[in-house]
Amino acid sequence: MAGKFEVFVDAESHVRFRLTAPDGTVLAVSAPFADKRGAAAGIAAVRECAGMGLVTDLCPADRANVTPELAQPAAVPLAHDGQPAAANGFRARARNPRLAAARPRWTGAA
Repeated sequence: MAGKFEVFVDAESHVRFRLTAPDGTVLAVSAPFADKRGAAAGIAAVRECAGMGLVTDLCPADRANVTPELAQPAAVPLAHDGQPAAANGFRARARNPRLAAARPRWTGAA
């Protein structure tokens, strides 16, 4: 089951939305919007960008070491071709670069 977006009115009478996990945990809360139309546009923007969003580490260097159980993965994950994944445990998507380049991308223009 996927998470869901909930549109609500906050204490200052602004319209906001929140993204909740299937278990009800709030994952994100939006900025305030003047009306539901603005909140709907914000939800559309999150849907468009979140799946392909890059992860940028903005933590200071002295925060690089976290608790030992989080620093060491339980097992070395394998990449799609059977080779070990990168040292950070992330895997790149296995995709055909020609197909990705040929596919049209949304530009924001109507």
